[in-house]
Amino acid sequence: MEPLVYYIICAFLSITVLIGIALMSKVKTAIIGNILSSVATLIAIIVTLLYFGILSDKWTIYTIFVCLFVGSIIGLILAQKVKMIQMPQLVATLNGVGGAASALVGGAAIFSANATFELATATLALFVGTLTFTGSLIAAGKLANIIDGRPVVWKGHTALMSTSISLLLFILIAFLFFNPPMLLTTIVAIFMSAFLGIGIAIRVGGADMPITISLLNSFSGVAAAIAGLAINDILLVSIGGIVGSSGLLLTQIMCKSMNSSLSKILQGKTSVSKVVHNEEKKAEDVGHVNEKSKEVPVEEILRSAKKAIIVPGYGMAIAQAQHLVKQLADILECNGCEVKYAIHPVAGRMPGHMNVLLAEADVSYEQ
Repeated sequence: MEPLVYYIICAFLSITVLIGIALMSKVKTAIIGNILSSVATLIAIIVTLLYFGILSDKWTIYTIFVCLFVGSIIGLILAQKVKMIQMPQLVATLNGVGGAASALVGGAAIFSANATFELATATLALFVGTLTFTGSLIAAGKLANIIDGRPVVWKGHTALMSTSISLLLFILIAFLFFNPPMLLTTIVAIFMSAFLGIGIAIRVGGADMPITISLLNSFSGVAAAIAGLAINDILLVSIGGIVGSSGLLLTQIMCKSMNSSLSKILQGKTSVSKVVHNEEKKAEDVGHVNEKSKEVPVEEILRSAKKAIIVPGYGMAIAQAQHLVKQLADILECNGCEVKYAIHPVAGRMPGHMNVLLAEADVSYEQ
């Protein structure tokens, strides 16, 4: 395959993935967008294998097809077995797998680098990929209640994180200028990056996990893009960059929706105590309401309602109560009430989680 043809195909596939992401931003076209991006990714794999001549050796071909077959079987099993309520931890795990893949590419590229730029990018891919892998595993553990969902702050947490980053930068400088023992230094880098990923994710509370998942998704794309630079694969750089930038944009949108900043969320400074205080204040205010005020039964309110807005949240997701919510909406509609749903961007346990759960209960997208 000629380089010019390869570059044209790379541009076409990158644009196709962008179109797929754009289609996924609308509910009605999300499935088409998902399929389009998936097909583009499959074609990208095939084009990469052909352009770099990877299929020239029969044992390499056998290995690749066996891995593709095993991965496809695992994916099909997960699609069938994983429940909708478990989807957030699956997404977090898959983010981690993507980071691990980039770390493997970066680690391998370290030992075959022929230039300073290749060595630097390979080392960075190893750092970011490993960090993404361990951070995603911690996020998945919190979502699955295997790990305590509350923010976990170690003694001297910030200092430990700063020290880890400093050591990783020192390792990068050592690789570039001092030629240290390659294997030993790489192993140390892996352990330091893994520790940094754990330290970042463990500090985030469960309610802020949707933002953490989005950020880790961005990291997985960034790691892939850097790995692409290390092995001189422009297509991997392009697709990884798209994933990284879209994940970062989503993270910023979600932080804005929560009236918070990413730095506060990563430090575990959630608004839980503030919310509790506000709720206590509201309860106190209610207690001062005129005792002579007449209470209207809930049933009467529901029967006479003409318009209703249901605001689902984290509790509905945990209790898997979306079907009961749908039953309530059906009763209201039978009484002539117009029912709509208002979904906060960070409601649930991952971006779009509420939409998926309501769709599972046959709530129409228009509502």
